[in-house]
Amino acid sequence: MMLQRIARSARTPFQCYFRFNSSTTSTKSPTGIVFMNMGGPSKIEETHDFLLRLFQDGDLIPFGIFQKPLAQFIAKRRTPKIEKHYEEIGGGSPIRKWSEYQCKKVCEILDKTNPETAPHKPYVAFRYAKPLTEETLEEMKRDGVKRAVAFSQYPQFSYSTTGSSINELYRQTVKNDPERTIEWSIIDRWPQQPGLVKAFANNIKEKLAEFPPEIRDEVVILFSAHSLPMEIVNLGDSYPAEVAATVYKVMESLNFSNPYRLVWQSQVGPKPWLGGQTAKIIDKLEKRDDIKGIILVPIAFTSDHIETLHELDIEIMEDAENPEKIRRAESMNGNEVFIEGLADLVKEHLKSGRKYSKQLELDCMLGGEKASGTFKHPSELFGRNTL
Repeated sequence: MMLQRIARSARTPFQCYFRFNSSTTSTKSPTGIVFMNMGGPSKIEETHDFLLRLFQDGDLIPFGIFQKPLAQFIAKRRTPKIEKHYEEIGGGSPIRKWSEYQCKKVCEILDKTNPETAPHKPYVAFRYAKPLTEETLEEMKRDGVKRAVAFSQYPQFSYSTTGSSINELYRQTVKNDPERTIEWSIIDRWPQQPGLVKAFANNIKEKLAEFPPEIRDEVVILFSAHSLPMEIVNLGDSYPAEVAATVYKVMESLNFSNPYRLVWQSQVGPKPWLGGQTAKIIDKLEKRDDIKGIILVPIAFTSDHIETLHELDIEIMEDAENPEKIRRAESMNGNEVFIEGLADLVKEHLKSGRKYSKQLELDCMLGGEKASGTFKHPSELFGRNTL
């Protein structure tokens, strides 16, 4: 496989904060490939600022006129607890490490498979943690980037996640690139991308193989995704349907070999959120004698972070009466099948000439009514979509 050949020549498989691409010696302006995600604090001391930015984001958790004071109160109150969680998973979130690694590998593949847009230069832009969107945008301008692909690392679109990242990209573009020197397009969703589906299916098969053959087909597969406030769901947000589409495609590739359900984790606050909740469903199932095994699959995440490493791996296991029944499928992280799928997706996007998906206009109509300081139509950032 191409990625294997590339990896053998790499100095180390986990070069963090990598900013060099072998093709950047070319005089041609690089094509920026920008992985966008919520991010996470790489160091424990970054936790408070991360939480403050998160709870101040009305696209994600709408508090209305009380957004700022409530965000400050919640961030201050939750910081000690969350800092302890990050201590327990190694001193910080690995999401930056994995995002930069994945993006670097994608660019290396694209330099070979899509030479007409080479050199490709990797960037990461996080919504709530370093490197923040404005920091990445400033770096891209220094690097002379004229063409860039904003690549949402949420495979399933929600206005509260991908939409929030797009809104922030617009705000920072108006502030830091008012001349619009960078031409943007976006990959705003990819819930059934073949590499994503195959990688999940392979990881599930690996965990199924850990159970005795006589019970393997009866193991319950629980696909766990980050929940969403019903206030956002009721706006017509596409996230629940797109997560379900990923789940169905993965099970289809497994020939529906096992019973399965889609469940939801990480609810915050007293308002209604999308359920059933991961912890409650596991609690109900793992105590039953007729349930011989459970596999947890983080279906909406592209790498490990606190929701997988702490919420699933530590909290769920500590609360379970029969933790030996439970396995957790690996996250995508450095998965070669997954990364090659990402490169295929970007290659197809670059060749298509599309600025954004046909769904994005409707997403903005339904989800953007209360958004402030952003565009009314995606063409204001990405150009008129005529395809």
